[in-house]
Amino acid sequence: MTQRDIRLKSNSGLQAKSAAEFIQKASNFKSAIWVEKDEKKANAKSLLGLLALEITADADIKLIADGEDEECAVTELGEFMSCNV
Repeated sequence: MTQRDIRLKSNSGLQAKSAAEFIQKASNFKSAIWVEKDEKKANAKSLLGLLALEITADADIKLIADGEDEECAVTELGEFMSCNV
């Protein structure tokens, strides 16, 4: 299992459009991937799950991946979240 802490640097947080882009990227990995915020965890491949976390601007989140490509998944998705959201 691989984990990475991230702080979102956007002004709007995770909105539906950026969440959909994130899900597309996450779906390319074979690993199980979760996003955790304030002790709530959601499947990174689920739009409703991600939106339910209510990820706002400057939020601290944790990416967690478990599987054969977990390190690559956490690295790539972490860069996306910290730069594009």
